[in-house]
Amino acid sequence: MSFTNKNHWENVYETKNPDQVSWTQERPITSLDFIHSFALEKDAKIIDIGGGDSNLVDFLLDEGYENITVLDISEKALEKAKERLGKKAEKIKWIVSDILEFEPTESYDLWHDRAAFHFLTSTEQISKYVEIAEQSIRRFMILGTFSKNGPTKCSGLEISQYDENSMTKQFEKNFKKINCITQDHITPFKTTQNFIFCAFHKLIIK
Repeated sequence: MSFTNKNHWENVYETKNPDQVSWTQERPITSLDFIHSFALEKDAKIIDIGGGDSNLVDFLLDEGYENITVLDISEKALEKAKERLGKKAEKIKWIVSDILEFEPTESYDLWHDRAAFHFLTSTEQISKYVEIAEQSIRRFMILGTFSKNGPTKCSGLEISQYDENSMTKQFEKNFKKINCITQDHITPFKTTQNFIFCAFHKLIIK
């Protein structure tokens, strides 16, 4: 990630509506199913990494979760989410940051990331993300990326594809895999993108 990437994402969110970007979901059912399976308390600390103007936060608020943080590199993306939520936006903590420069001041019961991690393509970037996640997560992590059967680019940028083994291996030191599923995401313009989602539980390191 870099300042160049920040400019890229600010431009994307400045010039395109949700129906013009591939990642838009009406209802993020896979993420919600994983979250429900954890049976979290309503005051659990949840962070959505690269959340942008995703609808996930809307559903979490409607379900009564009250300690939600959304992080994104694009200030414009978060502005769009705030506008959509209106008064409800005041219930959310909003953080504008490159994930690789994120310095958490609290730890999270749930770390959710759909389609941010796969933009990290160098060993150094991936290692830094893993390090930040290890420091920040208390209990659960959900990661969604393009699968080995998915696209090789998103929004004109190179991405890293994963399968169950390669994703698990990145986090095996401090996380235990709960399960992984693959899912076809139908974009607003009716193309198909194959994702892999994995859920992890933080290990207690003795």
